[in-house]
Amino acid sequence: MQVILTHEQADFDALASLLGAHLVNPKSIAVLPHRMNRNVQSFLNLYGSELPFKDFRDIPVEPIDQVILVDTQSMITLRGLRSNASIQVIDHHEPRQIFPDNWAVTTQALGSCTTYFVEILRDCNGGIQPVFATLLLLGIYEDTGSLTYSSTTSRDVRAVAYLLEHGANLTIVSEFLNPPLSDEQRQVYDRLLASVNTLVIHGQKIIVSVTDAGEMSDEISSIAHKLRDLLDPDGLFIIVRTQEGIRIVARSSTDRVNAAEVAAHFGGGGHTRAAAALIIPSSFELSGDKKQPLERIYHELLRILPEHVSPPITVGQIMSRRPLLLSPQTLANEAAQLMRKYGYEGYPVVEDGKVIGLLTRRAVDRALAHKMNIPASSLMEAGEVITHPGDPLDDLQQIMSTTGWGQVPVVDPLDGQVVGIVTRTDLLKTLSSTGEATQKRVNLSEKLDAALPPARLALLKLIAGEANKQHIPAYIVGGFVRDLLLDRPGLDFDVVVEGDAIKIARQLEHLVGGRVVIHRRFGTAKWWIADIHDQLLAIFGLRENSTSSQLPDSVDLISARREFYDYPSALPTVERSSIKLDLQRRDFTINTLAVRLDGRHYGALYDYWDGANDLRRGLVRVLHSLSFVDDPTRILRAIRFEQRFHFQTEARTMQLLIEARPLLRQVSGDRLRHELDQILSEPDPHLILARLQELELLTAIHPELRWDGVDDVALLHVLQQPFDVEWEIPETQQSRHTLAYIIWLGKTPTEKIRSISSRLRLPHHTIGCLLAARRLWKDIDGSTTITPSQVVNRLDTVPIEVLYAIYHQNIPTSSKEHIWHYITKWRKVKPIITAAHLQQLQIPPGPLYRKILAGLRSAWLDGRIHSSEEEEQYLQQMLKQL
Repeated sequence: MQVILTHEQADFDALASLLGAHLVNPKSIAVLPHRMNRNVQSFLNLYGSELPFKDFRDIPVEPIDQVILVDTQSMITLRGLRSNASIQVIDHHEPRQIFPDNWAVTTQALGSCTTYFVEILRDCNGGIQPVFATLLLLGIYEDTGSLTYSSTTSRDVRAVAYLLEHGANLTIVSEFLNPPLSDEQRQVYDRLLASVNTLVIHGQKIIVSVTDAGEMSDEISSIAHKLRDLLDPDGLFIIVRTQEGIRIVARSSTDRVNAAEVAAHFGGGGHTRAAAALIIPSSFELSGDKKQPLERIYHELLRILPEHVSPPITVGQIMSRRPLLLSPQTLANEAAQLMRKYGYEGYPVVEDGKVIGLLTRRAVDRALAHKMNIPASSLMEAGEVITHPGDPLDDLQQIMSTTGWGQVPVVDPLDGQVVGIVTRTDLLKTLSSTGEATQKRVNLSEKLDAALPPARLALLKLIAGEANKQHIPAYIVGGFVRDLLLDRPGLDFDVVVEGDAIKIARQLEHLVGGRVVIHRRFGTAKWWIADIHDQLLAIFGLRENSTSSQLPDSVDLISARREFYDYPSALPTVERSSIKLDLQRRDFTINTLAVRLDGRHYGALYDYWDGANDLRRGLVRVLHSLSFVDDPTRILRAIRFEQRFHFQTEARTMQLLIEARPLLRQVSGDRLRHELDQILSEPDPHLILARLQELELLTAIHPELRWDGVDDVALLHVLQQPFDVEWEIPETQQSRHTLAYIIWLGKTPTEKIRSISSRLRLPHHTIGCLLAARRLWKDIDGSTTITPSQVVNRLDTVPIEVLYAIYHQNIPTSSKEHIWHYITKWRKVKPIITAAHLQQLQIPPGPLYRKILAGLRSAWLDGRIHSSEEEEQYLQQMLKQL
């Protein structure tokens, strides 16, 4: 027998999920909980006869083989439950425990658990009775605040539309979602209203109220709903003692107040906007606390609330620093050039350090269309419209709404200097939570500390400490952060600073030693520390616990910068910039993540372009539409990341990639070869090459460049398997890549090899190996009659890398044996007689020596001589013939 259960004090989402699970599993028995909210019970009083629910007392006396738990993760004691029964959990909350092996858990990120079952019913294309549709709609509406809670998803909305199409009654829904209070509830409501305590935490209005409800049997959530409607707080928390225990009901009207986290602290759960907890007083003990349970819980709530109310996002957190400022005398032509170069739509016009207006791209374009090259003072929108770094976003939104300015200068309130600019796009991204982690910045300090070995972590903190002393923000950026979030952290990191990286590197060199090499054009410094590993370990106090292998030979320190491309595939022009603009120049959103390192910011994740969300969704997405035009090698990197992480390339990105495909012809061979070498260094290079072939990207590089997949196994072998010592091939990346190119291109006709090699600017040694491989492929016939000396004469001139690569490809067994014998035995065979011996026989030096010695070697190889005496006799015979 199979039964479906939900939680006690059931709300409409629980009851609707019970119904949905039964409709999906018609043979199962949907069992009503003992206690339900009053409005739920009222609905059942009217419509229960039309619904397929059973009371606990009506369950047949049969063994229970399977239990389906909906909208809950807690199992109750159940009569007749087999010890080996399977338990299936279907919920829309995060898993809150480690489940036994016989539990199957499905959690969906939905506003309502009911939505999951509606989707299944919709996909089955079956009809739904209007009363069923109405109850299912009640479940979704109640847990999504009628689709207004931030936890609401597009899937919830589509489910609602489906239910309305199948007869769900909105009048009934409205009636039962907002029921009037009973007399008993009204009394509790009045007492809670009288004991309201209003707090302001991080600018949010929080209301907390406590009362003893005595013997009240009604549910509390309706009371909380009425209080919230009356008082309109940002967060409402009521604590009520009931017959079952002490109930906490938490409500929030903003994502800055996390009701679910507060409820979870007391053993409950729910959504960020609506949550609850039931506390048995004996289970909530505070060490040494003599207060009554209600008072204890009240004070504990007050203690933890600040942890779950996020500070307001300020203008300073989303602005771009060090903006370009224009003078009133800047002419339209010059302004247009700056706008094309830097990309912003508007620039502050400043005179004597004071903002006097905003020059927009629209105004410049219109002036130039009329051939009017007039100054900014005549084109700008005049006014001193400014904001400050500490201003909340509500103030910024008001400024933009009233002035119409889409770019607002940010001014330091102390000295009046323009320190940044904030755009309408910055604001919209933040408000929609698609940019930087806006409400509560994610902190990765624990992940970061766990990912790095002690010595390398200490090195990172040394650099961060020096940056903090100089009041310079420092970050780890890009691939390291991406891999950290994917739980596949690497060890190598670069440090980007919003300031002078060279200055920090020089100071580190002064403090602990090493050697700094600088590159002023890019504002970068490489700090070489290979010679001071022991000193660093001593400084870190890790000499006995760490080895110098935990430390890198060098660390790159980079000044945050922005780049401009004068034409497609050109090398960029570089300028100093902020971390936000530094990240903006990167290739894909998943590589725009940064973790801050200095001071109290240690571990804070900066995500301006929704990179973390794209990581969760498994998407490769470019930052802007000209990304592949600026640097066509990003096309190859996109496919490399796609296949490495088993992601998908986002649809718009794929469209841009295909459109930019012809630009690969403009990229230099050195840059293309570097990208291909990177691909060959990946764990699954064959998958990347196959995808490049599928998208016609290889032929975009060179018309004859292809990958057919025939040699996948051989490619992986030469790139990843250890070399047998007999081959005497050095274990270097260069050797691996040479072997890979032989596998890839060695069968290609000679002229095509020369053409492809020229396009990719392959090293001379690699080209020689490719040509040798082509010649050898033409000779391989699998003959079993060829003699060892014939094999040696053919293979002596072939590079060892070529023999290794071809040996691991699909060749006849006899040819494989010939190569193996050559490598392990035949090539080492030498005659005993030497040139010195021939000279003693008064044979004149010259080409004859080579002929004689080669003849003797062949005789040894083919078994015509077996000893030094036989060799001497064979020599005499050769001399007579010669």
